[in-house]
Amino acid sequence: QVQLVDSGGGLVQAGGSLRLSCAASGRTLSSFAMGWFRQAPGKEREIVGTINWSSGSTYYADSVKGRFTISRDNAENTVYLQMNSLKPEDTAAYYCAAAWLGLRIAPMTAPNQYPYWGQGTQVTVSS
Repeated sequence: QVQLVDSGGGLVQAGGSLRLSCAASGRTLSSFAMGWFRQAPGKEREIVGTINWSSGSTYYADSVKGRFTISRDNAENTVYLQMNSLKPEDTAAYYCAAAWLGLRIAPMTAPNQYPYWGQGTQVTVSS
């Protein structure tokens, strides 16, 4: 089992920055992919980006590419989502998720591919 705890959300003005954290516990994540998703009211949960815990390779949705960065700290067993140049349309609840990578090469971008989820943290960007 993997337990995930999201934190770091808040209210920020457009153009500002936030860093979200996802602290993992329960087992080593060296064979896992970590994903960040977001869900705005009335909308489906969508992928923000992913990171391969072992290789560090990342994937980003087009909507955040160049503004958001995912990283991980092996010693802290924590994944981060650095969000810069925030826009009002980035307002959503943000969730981290974990899934065993297996032999997959392509990024895992669908919510139903991830069995483990954090509780979510709210990000609100004011205009």
